[in-house]
Amino acid sequence: MLYWLAQTMDFAGVFNLIRYLSFRAGAAIATALVIGLLIGPRFIGWLRVRQGKGQPIRDDGPQTHLAKRGTPTMGGLMILTSMVSSVLLWMDLSSIYVWACLFVTLGFGAIGFLDDYDKVTKASHKGLSGKMRLAFEFLIAGFAAWLIVSQHGNTALYVPFYNGPAIELGPFYFLFAAFVIVAFGNAVNLTDGLDGLATMPVIIACMAFMAIVYLVGRADFAGYLGIPHVPGAGNLTILCGAIIGAGLAFLWFNAPPAAVFMGDTGSLALGGTIGVIAVTAHHEIVLGVIGGLFVVEAMSVIIQVFFYKRTGKRVFKMAPIHHHFEQLGWAEPTVVIRFWIISFVLALAGLATLKLR
Repeated sequence: MLYWLAQTMDFAGVFNLIRYLSFRAGAAIATALVIGLLIGPRFIGWLRVRQGKGQPIRDDGPQTHLAKRGTPTMGGLMILTSMVSSVLLWMDLSSIYVWACLFVTLGFGAIGFLDDYDKVTKASHKGLSGKMRLAFEFLIAGFAAWLIVSQHGNTALYVPFYNGPAIELGPFYFLFAAFVIVAFGNAVNLTDGLDGLATMPVIIACMAFMAIVYLVGRADFAGYLGIPHVPGAGNLTILCGAIIGAGLAFLWFNAPPAAVFMGDTGSLALGGTIGVIAVTAHHEIVLGVIGGLFVVEAMSVIIQVFFYKRTGKRVFKMAPIHHHFEQLGWAEPTVVIRFWIISFVLALAGLATLKLR
């Protein structure tokens, strides 16, 4: 909104900074951070009163988690409030890419909210069935993919470490893009099982993609690095910045011992948003590197279920894999911090693909 005002009212002096993408990206981080810190205490108090019993804790999970009973969930609403407010304040309102991303953010957030609401209001959690949930997610992701492709018309898959021709997927690209968005949304959702575990890797991934979308949006940098140029993709730096700011504010309250959980409302929305950012920037495969921690968490669940159904035996002591390390005797903060380190290293590896082509 402020960018539109700067364009139409011809701001001068210090207000001219609003025209610069780098300034607005930094301002988006600060705005989301301040909003999140200001609304956090009241928001958590409101959730505690409304929910009473808080998020249910698995009886078959690590016994140390039973102490978390009563901790309110749906803290993702706090993240989305500060993030969306910041984006709307600093974004270019004409950017189809940002609107497509916000559509996924709010759509996935609504799906997660329905599940979270059911958890805290009913004795037996049913919510949306798995098939119905996936169907809605694919509809939302598919529409977002259509919006993005209708803007730049590119349906090619770019392979990192390779400077040759891209793989043209044609109509299949829409299904592939929707799968990336849905898969990453659910991967982040599965990772959100320990205090602060999912929050910091989401922030780290957004820091990496803030750099990527800025470079992809610049024809000169994209040409020099040999990466796809997507005109207008640079506007997503503001969205990445808002997620970073909102995530840092939430981490203030989510750090061990957590005063609030983000719930499916936050994890599903944030994962889907990062997925659609990667699709916009045509860095879907690089997303698998930068978000490798989330991929491993999701794969651990798939492997566990597959082998248990086939053989009746478990590959891991417990899935997702962060619970496996807890069962091995690692303290929860140890698991969280070591996973953060892994996430940071993977983000650096993903950024390295920009030059190694």
